[in-house]
Amino acid sequence: MTLYNTLTRQKETYAPADGKPCGVYACGPTVYSPAHIGNMRTYLFVDWLRRAVTYAGFAMNHVMNITDVGHLTDDADGGEDKFEKAARERRIDPWAIAAAVTERFFADTGALNIERPETVCKATEHIPQMIAFIQTLLQKGHAYETPDGIYFDIASFPEYGKLSRLDLDGQQAGARVEVNPHKRSQFDFALWKKAPKEHIMQWASPWGWGYPGWHIECSAMGLQYLGGRIDIHTGGVDHIPIHHENEIAQNGAYLGRPMVKIWMHGEFLLIDGGKMSKSLGNLYTLADLAERGYTPMHFRYFCANAHYRSKLNFTWDGLDAAKTAYDRLLAAVRAHRRGTGAADAEPYLPQMREAVLDDLNIPKALGLLWGMVKQPPSQAVYDAALEIDRVLGLRLDEAPQAEEDAVFPPGILALIDARQAAKAAKNYAEADRLRNELNEKGYEIKDTKEGQVVSPAERGR
Repeated sequence: MTLYNTLTRQKETYAPADGKPCGVYACGPTVYSPAHIGNMRTYLFVDWLRRAVTYAGFAMNHVMNITDVGHLTDDADGGEDKFEKAARERRIDPWAIAAAVTERFFADTGALNIERPETVCKATEHIPQMIAFIQTLLQKGHAYETPDGIYFDIASFPEYGKLSRLDLDGQQAGARVEVNPHKRSQFDFALWKKAPKEHIMQWASPWGWGYPGWHIECSAMGLQYLGGRIDIHTGGVDHIPIHHENEIAQNGAYLGRPMVKIWMHGEFLLIDGGKMSKSLGNLYTLADLAERGYTPMHFRYFCANAHYRSKLNFTWDGLDAAKTAYDRLLAAVRAHRRGTGAADAEPYLPQMREAVLDDLNIPKALGLLWGMVKQPPSQAVYDAALEIDRVLGLRLDEAPQAEEDAVFPPGILALIDARQAAKAAKNYAEADRLRNELNEKGYEIKDTKEGQVVSPAERGR
């Protein structure tokens, strides 16, 4: 199995050490507002990763955090906590916001057939671990206290910037954040923020009441649940220059060695070629897609057509094409369910396996699947399709089971399935021939948006 490591900028052969489970840490949602489809593309990438790892025969130990405190309005540690801001604007308790958004997140990921991690950990339930981590950094001389908090001293970690290839010497103070006169460097980042009395979410600490910075939670929980040795750490590309760069510094300073072996990042989902934002009114959720008649599987199929390291441009026309293609794929797979033909799946399955284990080349595997299902109906093809769907996660085993399965003779069912396969392959001449044959045997066919509907012809006409 090969995976692209953002840190080294190259593909690397991967296998867990000493037969241990694959330890994956995934940056989870910040639950102050519902996840949009751009977020969901990242979690689909992580799902394809974990499915590919288990398909390769490795056990999985997947940890995902839930950020329910400490994410500031400016990702570079400026502004106020996003939960504090959301609670004030919406006049709702921040704990209630986090609980409701978390519940919706897992409802959406479940609908997308995204497997749940073995461990889901909330930031607010690990404050003592974060405080202990920060205390160690202070003791080792990697952090310092200011009037407004505890900051990591990047000068104490010479490798700072290696993930994003950041040239600190070429950056001007204040270019990323408003200048803080108490910080030794404007690139130093918050480990703990001291909070005013009126701040809703705060905890007691050796430095007074306050709340954690955004980055410390992942380091503390990675140490807690994966023992300080993470095989693969995932997130979106937006995490590279700040969040993950800061994690690497925290981890290395605490342990005296790297915590993560491979860093993997999913690319952006664009909207009509541009950025998603609330101000542009194009921050879509799965619920927005459902209102327009698209299922979560239509969106999963849409995302499967682009490699996770490539930008993907979302348009409604593109999603409509994905809907049509996915529905046709279901029909084509179903047509093989009782197939008695001699179609050969052997050349395809090894190639599909090779694709998904080559840095998650899901688009290539999907193309090979289409080539396989366009053959004459065969049970072997159906079985191979379900085998590769262990990674694709497209719920191909849920291909519609028609009511006629129980009422039509096997010979007629074979013709019905063969016509579905011909339609899916756009072999309309063969589909017409099979329609005529079914007509001759006393059956009528109507093509609808939901697929073909077969019924016995009315007698005496």
